Amino acid sequence: MNTPSSKLIAMLGAGLVALAPLHAASPWSVRIATAYLQTTDGSTNKAIAVDIEDKLIPEFDISYAFTSHWSADLVLTVPQEHEVKVNGAKVGTFKHLPPTLLAKYTFTPIGRFTPYVGAGVNFTLIFDDDLGGAKLDSYSVGPAGQVGFDYKLADHWSLNADVKRAMLRTDVKAGGVKLTEARLDPWIYSLGLRYQF
Repeated sequence: MNTPSSKLIAMLGAGLVALAPLHAASPWSVRIATAYLQTTDGSTNKAIAVDIEDKLIPEFDISYAFTSHWSADLVLTVPQEHEVKVNGAKVGTFKHLPPTLLAKYTFTPIGRFTPYVGAGVNFTLIFDDDLGGAKLDSYSVGPAGQVGFDYKLADHWSLNADVKRAMLRTDVKAGGVKLTEARLDPWIYSLGLRYQF
């Protein structure tokens, strides 16, 4: 029976439901991607042309959103080995591990499309250099930047495409004498999936 009191209770219940906060999305997300690392192969000594192998690498990102626009990205991969050529001749290999921390600004979504830009710092560990007597620095620190977008596929899943650039430079020495500074400064082009918790 619809009585004034039952109608009042129903109205209050509907009002409480309307005022109840919606479940907020988690600030955490992860991304798994395939990335193509392309070095620019610069050298401060024009007589020594340094050529570092370009290659496909796995990429794993962890993101934390502080607000709807600002977040932090930690970009990770597994240690990578690269072949090195000098003046066209293979001289050996080295390994590196390049974690990158970026502050990211995400623009207001346009439908399912959400673009973003970011800037931060790259810290690259360099090790196991086997270059026929030449040695590299053990690490490189430099600025990094990114631009990319997410395209929402479902509630938690998005397709992601991204381009990053990092400053990666190391002295090349032989017998304690500096031969050149290798300016690798790679571009990283990646395509993957993001999961929003």
